Amino acid sequence: MVIDPAAPNGRCVLPAAAQAVRLRFTSSEENIGDGPLLLYGRRGDTAQNRMTVRQALRNAADGSIPSNHDEAQRSTRTFTYYEPAMDHQHWHLMNFEHFALVSPQGKTVVTDRKNGFCLGDRFRVRDIDKLGRVPGEFGPDAELAQRLRANKCRHHEPDALDVVEGISVGSGDDYKYDVDFQWLDITDVPSGTYDLVNTVNDDRTLAESNYGNNSSSIALSIEWPGGAPGLHEVLPRGPVVKFLRSCPGRKRCG
Repeated sequence: MVIDPAAPNGRCVLPAAAQAVRLRFTSSEENIGDGPLLLYGRRGDTAQNRMTVRQALRNAADGSIPSNHDEAQRSTRTFTYYEPAMDHQHWHLMNFEHFALVSPQGKTVVTDRKNGFCLGDRFRVRDIDKLGRVPGEFGPDAELAQRLRANKCRHHEPDALDVVEGISVGSGDDYKYDVDFQWLDITDVPSGTYDLVNTVNDDRTLAESNYGNNSSSIALSIEWPGGAPGLHEVLPRGPVVKFLRSCPGRKRCG
């Protein structure tokens, strides 16, 4: 429960002072494919507030990986933007991932306000031993993985002209529940059961070997005092949110 509905983060407050209620959560995406997700952003000068993005794909002939925007083979419809919010202040890949709260009837009730991400190798996936093409100690994949582990997407560099975003095979990128914009506003969501859905690459502008596992979801319940949503009167307490089940790789869970 927060005072300012527009604040990227916002200090938690008591119900009597709240002007908005947020559902906070941690999200992550993992690369379990055959090659690195590698994206190069670039702009001509600082007068442009966006960078165009090209996707680099492994050369089938010699296994090499393009090292810059010019060499990257595939144009995309996405772009990067410098996010000034306190917890970010780096170049975000836009429209990569989206969150939504969905009713049992399949209607989207709430959508996110944060859809930009700084991609890098933040953790190793749980079933990494079952994957092929995981970077070893040497070679182009290993060099790229080392670069992505340290990737901060030009942190504190709003004047940068280029940026790298990506995730190696066997690695993932996560955003904790307390990060700016890592929430959905449920102030006016009625009591009931819902799916919280996380979808990556929804418009398929990025090439993948499998688009069938791009959404995961959890089922949850929201209970307001007296059953009615909203903060139109002083509440004795905030809503109770309960986790019900998890559905990795599935768009519906309830």
